[in-house]
Amino acid sequence: MISSIQHIDEVILRAIHVNGQNQVFDVLMPWLRNPYFWAPFYLFLLVWMWQQFGRRGLWWCLFFFVTFTFCDFVSASLIKPWVHRLRPCQDENLSFILRELVTCGSGYSFPSSHAANHTGLAVFMILTLGHQFRWVKPVAILWALGVCYAQMYVGVHYPSDILGGAFIGAIIAFLISRYMAFRFGFGKASH
Repeated sequence: MISSIQHIDEVILRAIHVNGQNQVFDVLMPWLRNPYFWAPFYLFLLVWMWQQFGRRGLWWCLFFFVTFTFCDFVSASLIKPWVHRLRPCQDENLSFILRELVTCGSGYSFPSSHAANHTGLAVFMILTLGHQFRWVKPVAILWALGVCYAQMYVGVHYPSDILGGAFIGAIIAFLISRYMAFRFGFGKASH
C-alpha cells in the first residue's frame, strides 16, 4: 500500500515539477509559497474586517490567527515528527530530476504545513464569511490551491503530503468556525 502511494506520488510530482515546468511558474511558484508575499492580503483582511464588523471583526481576525496556529502546530509539531517522511527534494531516487527552485528545508514532508495552514485559513474564511460575501469562496479556494500547487511545483512536497495537510487544515477550520458561528455569529449556523 505505502509503495503504491509512493509510486503515485512520484508520478504526479514528475508531471507537475518536470513536465509542467515553465519560466513563468519558475518565478511565480516560489513567491506563492512565501509567507511575506501574502502579508498585504493579511493586512487587507485585518482592515476590511474592522471596517465591516468593528470589534467582532477583530475577534474574527484573532480566530483566523488561532486557526493558523492550530493547523501549523498539529501538522508540524505533532504529525511530522511521528511520520518521519523525507521530502522529495531529500530523496536520493529523485535528486537527479528535481530542480532546486527553493531551499529544500530540513523538516519532514508529511503532512505539508503550508497545505494545512492555507487550506485551514481558506476553509475558515469560506465557512465564516462565504455565505455573506460571494467573492470570499473563489478567492479563498484559488489562494489555497495556488499555495498547495506551488509546494509540489518547487519539489518540497508530494501530492499525498498536500492532501494530508489540506485534510487536517479543513477539519481544524471546521471546528473553529463552528465555535465562531456559535459565539460571534459568523457563518451559516448563526442564521
